[in-house]
Amino acid sequence: MGVSVSWIGALIGLALAIILILRKLNPVYSLLLGTIVGALIGGANLTQTVNIVVTGSQSVMGTVIRVLAAGVFAGVMMESGAANAIARGIVNKFGESLAILSLALATMIITAVGVFIPVAVLIVAPIALEVGSRMKISKLALLVALSGGGKAGNIISPNPNTIAAAHGFHLELSQLMVADFIPAVFGLLATVLIATLLRHRGSIATMADVQANQDQGAAEPTDLPSLKTAIVAPLLAVVLLLLNPVGNILHISILEKFEVDAMYILPIAGLVGMLAMHQGKKVLAYTKSGMARMTDVVLILIGAGAIGGLITTSTLPAAIVHLIKISGISGTFLAPIAGILMAAATASTSTGVILATGSFGKAILSFGTAPLAAAVMVHTGATVIDHLPQGNYFHVTANAMNMSLKERMQSVPYETAVGLTMTIVGTIMFTLF
Repeated sequence: MGVSVSWIGALIGLALAIILILRKLNPVYSLLLGTIVGALIGGANLTQTVNIVVTGSQSVMGTVIRVLAAGVFAGVMMESGAANAIARGIVNKFGESLAILSLALATMIITAVGVFIPVAVLIVAPIALEVGSRMKISKLALLVALSGGGKAGNIISPNPNTIAAAHGFHLELSQLMVADFIPAVFGLLATVLIATLLRHRGSIATMADVQANQDQGAAEPTDLPSLKTAIVAPLLAVVLLLLNPVGNILHISILEKFEVDAMYILPIAGLVGMLAMHQGKKVLAYTKSGMARMTDVVLILIGAGAIGGLITTSTLPAAIVHLIKISGISGTFLAPIAGILMAAATASTSTGVILATGSFGKAILSFGTAPLAAAVMVHTGATVIDHLPQGNYFHVTANAMNMSLKERMQSVPYETAVGLTMTIVGTIMFTLF
């Protein structure tokens, strides 16, 4: 590119983008404007600034393609009622005596099979409120169960955040999903423990909350597929994604050679699942819905790629490496810290991961951190404070549980504890072992 932007310009550009996002400007425009201003302040001319934006945006095209392909799978799971059927099946299987566990596990699995975490909470919320009203469980405990379970599922899912983390460090999606499994299990355990301790704290769920949920249009669809057909798509996706890692572990030559990308696997699994549910005639509607759900993510990817290009062409990564070295802090911790800070600033797991990998990926790897370790730490770190009020997730989940903003704020520290548990476990895994 032939230009080196000063670290001051890059830092100003990143800070400006975050401030604009916090001020509710469209995140894509915020990121692009931050890139342009940062490049110009950092010493680039107008032509060089355009090159920085274009090159940075081009760097995320691989992730964009995979996210768009995942839209087929997401559309099928959400629009067909498959996700609802799986959630209802899990809760019924465990029974009300294990209500907290069943609700957390249901949200975890729904998110893990490719449903966005806000949508997963919306799907399980009516069930949670019904169970909570009968078992006298507080809405605070129910929300922590749903949100914590969703966070655990989100780091092992083929969702945009996992795709971005894997591609940002040049890994296969399945590699990161497998590596994140143990942190996810600890996240689920922390969720169940915390939510159980909170089951009588705060207002108890009532049938009035169930009615309010239904009045907002969040009621469960009545025409659901059977559980057996609903699990076909996610089960096929998981099996195909894990063939290569399992082959490498067990040294099975046929499976070792199975290196089909998630770009192929997720749409195929979605289409097969659609046929299993006898919904083949709705392929156009489901794919259209999936594409619509991915549009905002793709646009943010492009904006984040641009500002990532600004950071990587600047002297900021080198300055950060130097600062960490002279401070005596282990460079390994840059990965989780980057994930935590970027997700907190944008109140979004996906955007936080994209910014952390695009802006600080090279600096993280320069400390000798393995790509898989870096991806796990950034990814789990992005779940720590991604639920703040400036983000959409905070308000969507508050409405789903019929909670006031004050009530919703009470759950923030407990959700943070779940994300922090997964981050600590992920960091320990790759620093001590």
